[in-house]
Amino acid sequence: MRTQSRIVPAPADLEAGLVGVREGAELELDFRLESVVDGVLVSGTVRAPLSGECARCLEPLADSVDAEFQELFVYPADDLSAAEDADEDETHRLEGDLIDLEPVVRDAVVLELPLSPLCRDDCPGLCAQCGVRLADAPPDHGHDGADPRWAALRKLTNHDNETQEG
Repeated sequence: MRTQSRIVPAPADLEAGLVGVREGAELELDFRLESVVDGVLVSGTVRAPLSGECARCLEPLADSVDAEFQELFVYPADDLSAAEDADEDETHRLEGDLIDLEPVVRDAVVLELPLSPLCRDDCPGLCAQCGVRLADAPPDHGHDGADPRWAALRKLTNHDNETQEG
């Protein structure tokens, strides 16, 4: 068993929606390599800096994400029957003495990214009428104008009131 700590640049397209890891940002990897019967078991954690926009107010945000991973890298199959039985898409293989951790780290980080990142938990978002950021708006912020989509219904209620009065 061996333990390793590395700082590596982030690959491209490490993102999901409004948040992601910039290409070239430093990823902190701490992992353990264990020799097992079928190959090498790699388990560890990755810390990545996030950047993106708040899903409610669209303000820039910066955070970090910690993700855990564990994957078995199997020895290359010597006989054809073993290679045919293994599902090539789901099996990671050793390439000589080398292990390619990029797909494993990519999967771990992308699965930990928030789908709706927020600048803070109680972010009020934007005003639906004027688009101002509600966190910066005064407490009495509001709009007096009536929604034109309700105009036809308002005419009906006014007509009913006039009928009852007359």
